[in-house]
Amino acid sequence: MKLEYSYKFSEPREEVWNFMQDEEVLRNSLPGCKSFEKDPDKDVYIAEMGISIGPIKGIFHGEVKQLNQEQPAYYKLKVHGKGKPGEIDAAADMFLEEEEDGTRVDCKADAQVTGVLASAGQRVMNGAAKLILGQFFKAVDQEMKKTAGKNA
Repeated sequence: MKLEYSYKFSEPREEVWNFMQDEEVLRNSLPGCKSFEKDPDKDVYIAEMGISIGPIKGIFHGEVKQLNQEQPAYYKLKVHGKGKPGEIDAAADMFLEEEEDGTRVDCKADAQVTGVLASAGQRVMNGAAKLILGQFFKAVDQEMKKTAGKNA
């Protein structure tokens, strides 16, 4: 399943980059996130997330890793998760583009799903993935605005 998504932040690229690397911001912004912590022995985050996509509901346990970081412009995000509804393996290229009035983040992802997730069909999964990405970026944006409010 291939997916592309863009989101526009009003903040400068360096600031958006820093927020998207912050463990607390990520924990607060991931939809359905129950836990999100860096594994001290490996360069990965261990995550537990609850999902609810139509009739598919469940808890996923997995690993999230950022690779090939080129601060503040690009990183690759690798996600592997398992749960009762199936398994997901995804890789996303995250591009942060400085624009006149802020920063545009472009996400180009490729995911493979198995189990009940796969049976939901590509259209349903594609729509759900875009919804989750939208919720994530909006939540990061809100975290940035909360912090800006504290520092004002």
